[in-house]
Amino acid sequence: MKKASRKPTDGLRREYKRSDFGTLARGKYAHRIAETTNVVVLEPEVAKAFPNDRAVNKALRGLMRDGISATRSARRRKRSAG
Repeated sequence: MKKASRKPTDGLRREYKRSDFGTLARGKYAHRIAETTNVVVLEPEVAKAFPNDRAVNKALRGLMRDGISATRSARRRKRSAG
């Protein structure tokens, strides 16, 4: 015996009325998602250099570590030179 096929409908069921739902707001929570998401899209040639997210994070941590030490040494040079 075949099962009856259910066809998806775009409308509401008969027991629901559009007026029951009030005013709908499109993108109501979009700002929350934007605040908590930090997706970065890499250029294709950059993405080829990194096989996965771990490789990207490792490279960025190395740059951060080097950047912090370079900033500190530059500050010391300015103070001693002046």
